[in-house]
Amino acid sequence: MSYIKINQEKVTKEIAKELQQLCPFGAFDYQDGVLSINAGCKMCRACIKKGPAGVCEFIEDKKVLIDKTKYKGIAVFVEMHNKKAHPVSYELIGKAQEIAKITKDEVYAVVIGHDVMHVAKEALTYGVDKVFLYDDPQFNDFNVEVYTNVFESFFNKYQNNIILMGSTPLGRSFAPRIAARLKTGLTADCTMLDLTKNNDLLQIRPAFGGNIMAKIHTPNHRPQMATIRYKMFNKPEIVEPFGVIIKEETDQINKDSRINLLKIDNKPIVDDISDAEVIIAVGRAFKKEQDLALIEPLRKKLNASIGCTRPLIENGWCDIRQQIGLSGRTVKPKLIINLGISGAVHFIEGMKESELIISVNNDPNNKLFSISHYSILGDIYDVLPELNELIDSLLEGEKNV
Repeated sequence: MSYIKINQEKVTKEIAKELQQLCPFGAFDYQDGVLSINAGCKMCRACIKKGPAGVCEFIEDKKVLIDKTKYKGIAVFVEMHNKKAHPVSYELIGKAQEIAKITKDEVYAVVIGHDVMHVAKEALTYGVDKVFLYDDPQFNDFNVEVYTNVFESFFNKYQNNIILMGSTPLGRSFAPRIAARLKTGLTADCTMLDLTKNNDLLQIRPAFGGNIMAKIHTPNHRPQMATIRYKMFNKPEIVEPFGVIIKEETDQINKDSRINLLKIDNKPIVDDISDAEVIIAVGRAFKKEQDLALIEPLRKKLNASIGCTRPLIENGWCDIRQQIGLSGRTVKPKLIINLGISGAVHFIEGMKESELIISVNNDPNNKLFSISHYSILGDIYDVLPELNELIDSLLEGEKNV
């Protein structure tokens, strides 16, 4: 790691004061005749460029390039709940297969649990080359410490090029542990994955409040790790299995843990907007909570679920589980109708893969219009009644056919 070295033999009280005044981040501390750099340092190097000559020195570690040929395979962790695979795992297998066509890697599924051979067999039907099965009674319930030991054992044995996980509550706690253990980087909540010209992984996600799309590249670290949100990619087609299941030995894996599972409280099953086929999404253009009743006729006709943006959550008008976007749910319905939504990047990234997008807004420059299949320029209070009449005429036409 590169750092700024202070040559203490050249430091005087006056020089220390000069550097403290020069640094825009207040990163210098001077105490008992010793000048030090605190956590405020942003490595801007102003102290080197403009400070007293020879006092501060930039030390850059020599990089030892890794041998990328030693790392093979794209591994997808198959997350499970009640011995059933989370659909995001199979979406990631589909994306891994796209990447593997270019990198010439094999695609692996990693299954950890007890009595989960059926999940390993199911993973084969999605076209993976190998399923690595870690089956042990002590893996029955997810334990982040024990499961991290399992994944460390897996990587040490097979030296994977890429590891992908779902950006679920479980994945968000598990992936950082693995990255820390393997001393590699991790990009969380990716919305896209791509490759560089050298076939390194590009991990893409919104940054700085959604104002830019950051492309994160780790050319000299392996494995390359990312977590990806549910509904970002498509599941692969079911195929006749051609891969193999490799049942790994678990005797040598450390199963000690400081975590004791006392009880599992299963959340009540509720409708998840992520799985809805038709969604009406509402935004801040609705002036009063009572005005949301205006969408009820349309909702009933389309048998739609209701989604919303963050302002309506903050107003207390909608349940947080209805929020669409990077800080809410990612959705991919057959039809989504956006009513009075400003089109912030966070919202767009959460629904842009919908099959048919209809957006209504009175701003001709609304960002949603650029991704919508049909755009209606107008006030929602004027458009909604006409939209209801249009749906009525379409449904009536279907009856008469």
